Amino acid sequence: MAPESLRLYQQRIEQQLQLRMAALPQTADRLHQAMAYSLTNGGKRIRPFFVYACGNMLGVPLAQLDSAACAIECLHSYSLIHDDLPAMDNDDLRRGKPTCHKAFDEATAILAGDALQALAFDILAGDAGELSATRKLKRVSLLARASGIAGMCAGQAIDLAQTNQHTDLATLEQMHRLKTGALIECAVQLAYYSSELDCPATLHALTKFASALGLAFQVQDDILDIESDTTVLGKPQGSDCKANKLTYPALLGLDEAKAKANQLYQDALAALSTLAYNTGELKAFAHYIIARKF
Repeated sequence: MAPESLRLYQQRIEQQLQLRMAALPQTADRLHQAMAYSLTNGGKRIRPFFVYACGNMLGVPLAQLDSAACAIECLHSYSLIHDDLPAMDNDDLRRGKPTCHKAFDEATAILAGDALQALAFDILAGDAGELSATRKLKRVSLLARASGIAGMCAGQAIDLAQTNQHTDLATLEQMHRLKTGALIECAVQLAYYSSELDCPATLHALTKFASALGLAFQVQDDILDIESDTTVLGKPQGSDCKANKLTYPALLGLDEAKAKANQLYQDALAALSTLAYNTGELKAFAHYIIARKF
C-alpha cells in the first residue's frame, strides 16, 4: 500500500498541474487536449513526490516546491509520450489508457511531448518565489542536464541500441541510471536547491539515496513486467520480453533480480541514515517502491 504522504502529494501535484494547464493560451485546441490527456491522466507521480518529500524534510514550504514538482512531471510526461511512439517502444497503453499517439495521432503526440518539455522549463524559469537567482538558475541547469544527453535521452538511446543485443550488467545499469535514475536524482536535487541550505554532505546523501532507489525502481519494473498483468500494470504486461529488451531478470534471472532490488533498497536506507533529519517519509516510500505491484 502506498504511504499516506504519497497520496497527499499526488493530490497536490494533480491540482497544480491542472492550474498550469488552465493558464496556457488557447491557441491550438487539439494540442492542448493531447498535453492535458498525457499530463493529467494519473500516474504514480514519483518524481514530484521526491521534490515534495525531500523539500518538506529540509523545511521548505510546499508552495516553494510546486514549480519544481510541476516542471519535473511535465518533463517526465513528455518523455513517456515520446517513448511510446512507434519509432521508440511502440506501446498502445499507458496508465491503463491508450497512449497519446493512439488517442490522437502521431504528429499531435510528438508536438504534445515537445510542448510539455518546453512548459517544464517555462514553469521552472518563471518561478517568482523567494529563492536567489543563482539557485533558480541551478535548478534549470539541473533539469536540462538530467533530461538530455547527460541523462534521460542518452539512456533511451542506449536502450534502443541494446534491443536484440547481448550486453553486460554494467551497460544495463548505465542505461537505467541515465534513462530513469537521472530524473529521480534531479528531483531530490531540485528540492535541495529550492531551499537556501548550504550543506554539500546533505546533497550528496540525498543524491546517493535517489540513485539507489531510482535503480531499484527500474529493477522492480522489470520484475513486474514478468510477474504482474496488464490490468494491474496499466500497460502491456510482458512488453519488454516481446520487444527483446534487455532487463534485469533476463540478464540475472528472476531470483537474482529480486535480490538486486533488495540490495539497492538497503543502499538507499543506508544513505538516509547519514542525514540529521526526519527521514520517515522517504523510508516509507523506499519500501513502497520495492513492494509495489504496479
